[in-house]
Amino acid sequence: MNTALKHWREAATVILAAGLRRAQSADSLKTGLEKVSDIAHISAFDYQVLLLKRSGSSGFMPNAYVFPGGLADASDFSSDWQEVFQSFTKAPNYGIGVVKQPPETRPPIFATDRAQLGSPIPGDVAFRICAVRETFEESGVLLAVPTHEESGIRVRTDDARDSDPQPTLTTLSGLWDRDVLSKWRSLVISDSANFIKMCKELQCLPNIWALHEWGNWLTPVGMHGKQRRYDTAFYICCLRDTPHTLHDEKEIVHFKWSSPSEVLHSYKSKEIWVAPPQFYELGRMCRCPALADLHRFAWQRSLEGCEQWLPIHLVAPDCFASVLPGDALYPEKVDRSVKSGGVMKTETSLEELQQDSANLHRIVGQDPYSITVRMNITPKCRTDGQKLVFFGKSVHFYLLMWNLSHSV
Repeated sequence: MNTALKHWREAATVILAAGLRRAQSADSLKTGLEKVSDIAHISAFDYQVLLLKRSGSSGFMPNAYVFPGGLADASDFSSDWQEVFQSFTKAPNYGIGVVKQPPETRPPIFATDRAQLGSPIPGDVAFRICAVRETFEESGVLLAVPTHEESGIRVRTDDARDSDPQPTLTTLSGLWDRDVLSKWRSLVISDSANFIKMCKELQCLPNIWALHEWGNWLTPVGMHGKQRRYDTAFYICCLRDTPHTLHDEKEIVHFKWSSPSEVLHSYKSKEIWVAPPQFYELGRMCRCPALADLHRFAWQRSLEGCEQWLPIHLVAPDCFASVLPGDALYPEKVDRSVKSGGVMKTETSLEELQQDSANLHRIVGQDPYSITVRMNITPKCRTDGQKLVFFGKSVHFYLLMWNLSHSV
């Protein structure tokens, strides 16, 4: 955990995609997708995604539906984890592999040398531990591998190739009684350091190998007053089956397993409020209704790295927008340490902004429920044949924009 950060707090979140019991074939899913014109009504998914509703009394995004995750804790970087992962400490990044992205372009949350901050645990490992721990706390879903099964863990080495066979979908161990897990869950909620004790006593390892790097979002500068700001590592994990789920009745008051398209439709219908990064990522997932394809893509691109995305607010006479890296309007130099500002204003109309910009990567809307993603660029970090980035010159999704009254 980087205690030197002044404006952001480091966090980790995981997109949990779990298969349905009656799964359709990948070919039939693709055919169904091609026949549907409105992405919000696609129901031909063979998986669902876990969303958790935050408490209305929460100090950050109250009542929002979010992916499980939360703040990194000092215990996530504890040297005690070396004993838990003793069979993997000599493998690159404990066997999750080394990202190909040049260090100078790597987001700081991943590039920071944690040894210089006093931790022997690589950041790529520690933030996965954080995501696993927070998922257990908030939903009761334990992404862990029994120690006696660690020999079956797929380790990625420096010379790993994208052509290597991908691992199978993740299955959760039924080794532990629910009452036992409930007891430990309460202990971990009360003190994050108890997660290490739990893994030692239950003889298990956080399944860091099932979490694939997906992205890095920074909370943009707020429009009004003070706010909490986070530097969040996003991961994705594909489960074979939907697990037993419980909310913690404190920070989380409700959980919801739904397909990406169902979530977007619920938002369009004003039934739920979903945080901007979640909506953007769900929009990407809508291009991949088959869990096997999603898993294959996540596995292949996980060592490509990712960009750090800090949205910049743009206010125009007839619209508002969040401008993302790669867009023609995105500033060449962004001061990520600013405490205020970070807002661009223009008298140019939406149509003129569209015509004047060759490269588009923005979220635009006239109100919080008439939002579209405008994107025609190719992201810097991707694998060949990537198909999860928005297709076309201007692909529209029902994505939530950073509401001017709910800046995050």
